[in-house]
Amino acid sequence: MINDETQDQDLQEEQKAMPADAKALPQTKVSADAGDYLHWSGDSHTLYWTQGPELFAHRVDLAAFDGAKTEPTPAIARLGFTASAPHPTGTIALTNARIVTMNSDQVIDGGTILVSGNRIAAVGPAASVAVPAGARVIDMTGKTIVPGFIDAHWHGPHASDQIVPDQNRVYYNSLAYGVTTVQDPSADTHEVFASAEMQKAGKILGPRIFSTGTILYGAETPFMVEIGSEDDALTHIRRLKDSGAWSVKSYNQPRRDQRQMVIEAARQLGMEVVPEGGSLFMHNMTEIADGHTTIEHAFPVPHIYQDVLQFWKGSKTAWTPTLIVAYGGPFGEYHWYQHFPAWQEPIELKWTPQALLDARARRPTIVPDDEDNIVNVAKQAKQVSDLGVPVSIGAHGQREGLGAHWEIWGFALGGMSNMEALRTATINPARAHGLDHDLGSIEPGKLADLVIMDKNPLDDIHNTTSIRYTMIDGELLDSDLNAVAGGTHRTRPFWFQQSAGGSYSEGTTVVTTHEDD
Repeated sequence: MINDETQDQDLQEEQKAMPADAKALPQTKVSADAGDYLHWSGDSHTLYWTQGPELFAHRVDLAAFDGAKTEPTPAIARLGFTASAPHPTGTIALTNARIVTMNSDQVIDGGTILVSGNRIAAVGPAASVAVPAGARVIDMTGKTIVPGFIDAHWHGPHASDQIVPDQNRVYYNSLAYGVTTVQDPSADTHEVFASAEMQKAGKILGPRIFSTGTILYGAETPFMVEIGSEDDALTHIRRLKDSGAWSVKSYNQPRRDQRQMVIEAARQLGMEVVPEGGSLFMHNMTEIADGHTTIEHAFPVPHIYQDVLQFWKGSKTAWTPTLIVAYGGPFGEYHWYQHFPAWQEPIELKWTPQALLDARARRPTIVPDDEDNIVNVAKQAKQVSDLGVPVSIGAHGQREGLGAHWEIWGFALGGMSNMEALRTATINPARAHGLDHDLGSIEPGKLADLVIMDKNPLDDIHNTTSIRYTMIDGELLDSDLNAVAGGTHRTRPFWFQQSAGGSYSEGTTVVTTHEDD
């Protein structure tokens, strides 16, 4: 009997032994581009496949198959459909709040935010904002409101074997921590875009989801992406765009000209390109020179100097250093597990099974202070940020939504002011990824994504976790992620929030109600 592992090894050896042109076997190209979900007709005369929402077919029986494919195969059906996004109606007035707008350094004390539907209609001092009759007024005295957080390098489970759960605890954890938008620069194409579309359609609750889909991997693997020409690059990027990608991840393509082909193809198709530099300093430098959208991860050097700073200043390439998985030393997450009792953090406890949290957090790896790498990388981030280059949080999926706050706090460790650190989670990633027309600041016309805190993060950056409410797309959610205004969502208990008999565990609060102040 051959086990699965042996079969996988045999398949990989077979693939290695077969040359790229596969002349040992007769082959014919039937698609001018790419395809998924290949399947045969019942009589084996027709091959079917999909690309994005379209279904294709090609006759391959001897009577119809000419043995050469040079023209694109027209789609025979469009499988996609449209669904209305369930935007809220009515008006909500959040009054008497401290509003950190992220419009420059503007802070409004005793201010009002007027939300109409899913967008911000007005923001300003109370005297300057007229609250219309019939608006739902919610008193936010003592609260601080900032834009919804944007995690620019977020990995997380979106589905399992292409089955999207109707409640995803990692999505809930992120929202409860104020993360209203994520960019996942490496995810299963079929899972992440299905989840993203369901989130947009209001079928599941979670942050806004953007992604590259599956990476354009340059290493020899079963999913290696070979780029020998600009046409190759266009093919690979078209198939991702057709599936829902807004960006692609150029992951360790070995030659610089291959990486340049990806960039040029992406420009033609209106896509962003975020790269993986493989912890190679000169690789990162050429990525800046060639005009990538961002640099992902830290540099593998302890210090950067004026040559790097002057070079980078002339570029429009942003940076997501991912402090808590930074190269060049121990991961930054070790710092937070060592110095911060994550197993006691109330939001994390609510949305994470205790055993999973304890296993990672209660007995951390101890790193001597003089080997603590996060401070060095955060100092570099401060240097680059001072150039005017957008520097953003990217928690890499570590510790669900709490990791986004560790990133914010980490930038403060490197010398950023509290206001600058908040920018890394709001306006900076919005600008880096071209989302600042809708997200990143509290301004009229922008989407109503907000984080409402009990304490002021400008006084102490660690106050970012004092979250009372999260608003996404105009729906105001309490700490249990039940709708207070602008929607009707009610959270059902997850399996780990229930007793063995299926009732709520003692101490677990999932449904609450709120009256107007």
